[in-house]
Amino acid sequence: MSEINKREEGFEKKFALDEEQKFKAEARRNRLLGLWAAEKLGITGDAATAYAKEVVAADFEEAGDADVLRKLTTDFAAKNIAVTEQAIRAKMSELLAVAAAEVKAGK
Repeated sequence: MSEINKREEGFEKKFALDEEQKFKAEARRNRLLGLWAAEKLGITGDAATAYAKEVVAADFEEAGDADVLRKLTTDFAAKNIAVTEQAIRAKMSELLAVAAAEVKAGK
């Protein structure tokens, strides 16, 4: 019976680690996405870093990516910058792969 308990504990630890890495990767993706958006919006330097933090914070409004997507589309529209929802989603996917690789590498 202890072998089953050890195995179950191992699965629980792996699940917890996977979820932690997923959270870190999504937060990193949002930071990278914020920096990308800041560049398109003409925001540079410390203001770009602050904007990237706003994008990360926007992700805590609701589950999923809709809140981040909404923030970016609203900000782009306010500055009359034509970036489609599909382009933002594509960039999100691209940057999630980059962020996940960085998290796995321990960066």
